[in-house]
Amino acid sequence: MAPVKKKIAIMTSGGDSPGMNGVVRACVRMALHMGCDAYCVYEGYEGLVRGGDYIRKMAWDDVRGWLSEGGTLIGTARCMEFYERPGRLTGAKNMVLNGIDALIICGGDGSLTGADKFRAEWPSLLDELVEKKELTKDQVAPYKHLNIVGTVGSIDNDMSGTDATIGGYSALSRICEMVDYIEATASSHSRAFVIEVMGRHCGWLALMAGVATGADFVFIPEKPREDNWKEEMCSIVQKHRSLGKRKTIVIIAEGAHDKYSNKITPEMIKDLLADPKGLHLDTRITTLGHVQRGGTAVAYDRMLATLQGVEAVKAVLEATPETETCFIAITENKIVRRPLMQAVIDTKAVAKAIEAQDFDKAMSLRDTEFADQYASYMLTTTANLSTQFQLPKDKRMKIGFINVGAPAGGMNAAIRAGVAYCISRGHEPVAIHNGFAGFARHHGDSPLGAVRSFDWLEVDGWASKGGSEIGTNRELPKESGMEHIASLVKKYKFDALFLIGGFEAFHAVSQLRIAREEFPSLRIPMTVLPATISNNVPGTEYSIGSDTCLNELIDYCDKIKQSASAARRRVFVIETQGGRSGYVATLAGLGVGAVAVYTPEEGVSLGMLEADVRHLKDVFAKDKGQSRAGRLILINEKASKVYTAKLIADIIREEAHDHFESRDSIPGHVQQGGVPSPMDRCRAARLAIKCIQHLENFGRDAADRVMSDPMSSTVIGIRGASVVFTPMKEAEEKETDWANRRPIDEHWMYMKGTVDILGGRPAYPKPEQRLTGLKAKDAKRGLD
Repeated sequence: MAPVKKKIAIMTSGGDSPGMNGVVRACVRMALHMGCDAYCVYEGYEGLVRGGDYIRKMAWDDVRGWLSEGGTLIGTARCMEFYERPGRLTGAKNMVLNGIDALIICGGDGSLTGADKFRAEWPSLLDELVEKKELTKDQVAPYKHLNIVGTVGSIDNDMSGTDATIGGYSALSRICEMVDYIEATASSHSRAFVIEVMGRHCGWLALMAGVATGADFVFIPEKPREDNWKEEMCSIVQKHRSLGKRKTIVIIAEGAHDKYSNKITPEMIKDLLADPKGLHLDTRITTLGHVQRGGTAVAYDRMLATLQGVEAVKAVLEATPETETCFIAITENKIVRRPLMQAVIDTKAVAKAIEAQDFDKAMSLRDTEFADQYASYMLTTTANLSTQFQLPKDKRMKIGFINVGAPAGGMNAAIRAGVAYCISRGHEPVAIHNGFAGFARHHGDSPLGAVRSFDWLEVDGWASKGGSEIGTNRELPKESGMEHIASLVKKYKFDALFLIGGFEAFHAVSQLRIAREEFPSLRIPMTVLPATISNNVPGTEYSIGSDTCLNELIDYCDKIKQSASAARRRVFVIETQGGRSGYVATLAGLGVGAVAVYTPEEGVSLGMLEADVRHLKDVFAKDKGQSRAGRLILINEKASKVYTAKLIADIIREEAHDHFESRDSIPGHVQQGGVPSPMDRCRAARLAIKCIQHLENFGRDAADRVMSDPMSSTVIGIRGASVVFTPMKEAEEKETDWANRRPIDEHWMYMKGTVDILGGRPAYPKPEQRLTGLKAKDAKRGLD
């Protein structure tokens, strides 16, 4: 007798958050891929109790197009019945009747706690159902144990044990978008705005929005101000106004309070700002409310939802009766399984610490990034206001800021944060305009290549600006003339260099490091902060600008897919940027549900195209017209020298024989984005401050130490679960594929298989592996 298929149910519960549909899609398709039957429980625990049509078997095409939908399409509802044992008894009966003993839940800590209790009670619930003769022993025999896995959907990002919850960055994106709009009108009328955001026990949204938008003041539950918060806020706002700022933005979490747990309301802040005897500012209150939950999921949440959904299916199939209930988490860039109830206990401990007015403990229970971002925010908002953090004059440095490579979202936010830190410490931050080309050809303070000290008011508004305000250029120091660059570094008496950019910035620091032997003026500390949409810099798994790029590209693809859907039988082949790295194409393919992705790492062959065309013909032959979802193929700009997006579209059109259509589309430089994403802004601020602190450790006149310490020329990066500095020499020799301008080991490569599985792409012949470029032993040749 053939074994009975495993049946997995997927449910969303608690509040809705953007990205939940991505979890459901991934779970359904991964379950089907693994040979299981997939069911959706509609309306959360309510549907589990009601049974019947609320528990539905799902087919592959039932979840097509769900990635770009907001909210949760299978619904969520509070269910008081499930809180009581009779309700859970009915839920257990409905699951057995449907043959289900594996449940994946996407919800908050309350929903997941309820699921763990349901699992613990499961054997006794089945016994009671048999005892009451509602089910027979034979009916319950195959379902003795219930396996449950959780994924966390919450816009508050308030779950311990994970860096991000599904929906958090989408909500933050919505908040920052609204604040950016509000800032424009605030500046026009010289007004103050008090903006209330969600977060009863968690200030993540308020804090990150403060960092990302450069707000004047932020109130969060975990870290209330001292007794003098009114005076502190007013003095900071007054100082900012005296510097010439025309707008004032104060962001407050709904759970804000003072250190004695007295609630602080937007009205209280408005009265302070508008007080005729004080600041007397024309002040408005905006409560963003449920707009924060609205809209489609951003690229990061789509990636998170998809990868966590895939891992949840694997986890629930591998679970045993002895396995502790787990939830799927992310630590920096790693998808991991964590004990559910420990995370719930830790999450509740934050609220208890806040209630007990133990705010140091509350902050310590948040992750490292939260504390780093709070420190970043305090540094940037109080820059130029106090001299208490300034170093003695003999330890103050002159630090050159230079952008190298193509523009990337977040470059300006990084400069703003770096300048703020410099000012707070007494250093002199100096802008080198238009990269090394501008540096080499500048004349005094000519705008074509000025070298000048930053003005704080000038950079204060840069947090939300795209592009590069000080310009950027791809030219390397050797191309500009190394001797000339060395003489200019000497002329301006730089004590350190801070480079922001992509592979060119990485290559530039490499060249400068090697040139130190010949030119003493280059014996200064230097570090590079990776910023490129391609995310191809060795030493890091994340480059500033890559998130902005993915958001723009996915938004573009959603619109193209809508066009393809309207015409029904149409395939679009979209060319993405990314140089010789397939990161952008792969992650965008994950976020839009592409049927195929072509990358430079894998290449493109005629056999591959033939298999994909055959698959498309099969798909459209089976599609009777009931489905509206169009199909997308993504190809990296350098995946093949021959097979371009247009040629592939032409081949598909020719082979379709009028059964369906094909078009090509090239978004081009749209992918660099306009306004940088909140993630790029926040990470830019955090990493830039760490870079300046690293340079500061060397101090002035550090030539001897610079020559003996490999950490004097570095690249900062997020790797695994840590922010680390990698010595440039090590990165050059062990991690860089110079010919292809990318890391030798690319952390995201495993996602390509996930794109293929969830896109329904059948097996295809792999292209012959080409020479992948210079490896470690040949690396130095790439420096020439």
